[in-house]
Amino acid sequence: MRAIRAPITTLDVDAIVNAANVTLLGGGGVDGAVHRAAGPGLLLECMGLGGCRTGDAKITRGHHLRARHVVHAVGPVWRGGSRGEADLLAGCYRRAIELAHERGLRSIAFPCISTGIYGYPVAAAAEIAVRTVREALSRLGAGIDVTFCCFSPGDLAVYEALLAVPAAP
Repeated sequence: MRAIRAPITTLDVDAIVNAANVTLLGGGGVDGAVHRAAGPGLLLECMGLGGCRTGDAKITRGHHLRARHVVHAVGPVWRGGSRGEADLLAGCYRRAIELAHERGLRSIAFPCISTGIYGYPVAAAAEIAVRTVREALSRLGAGIDVTFCCFSPGDLAVYEALLAVPAAP
């Protein structure tokens, strides 16, 4: 696992994860950037998926992206941390890894899900992301190369610090 600072839409990986909303029909932030870069075919494909619940994920083709697939993960809106936000956020990362594993994908890149307009505190979200991905990879025995793609230098520093700590036994 590694962390980088780059536009997620430019990465040449098997799948990028889109920080989607429940409609899967595009929006702002990462979601809007992914839909713009992938082109109109992504929207058409997403229209046939019937949306997605918070804490879950669905997969599509990558269309005009360098990534071959897009995993659309719907993270929670931060409401103070007492409404199951941590479990919902962990569900996004867990399900994304499961979808990648089920399809035999070898590489996946995650944005910092829910930390933008959804307001999830970056440090708490990053800890959940790294822990959940480590657990999912271990549980599945999956050899998937994972990249955490950060928007800001501050986000990158948080992920780099977490990744420098060895996984607990």
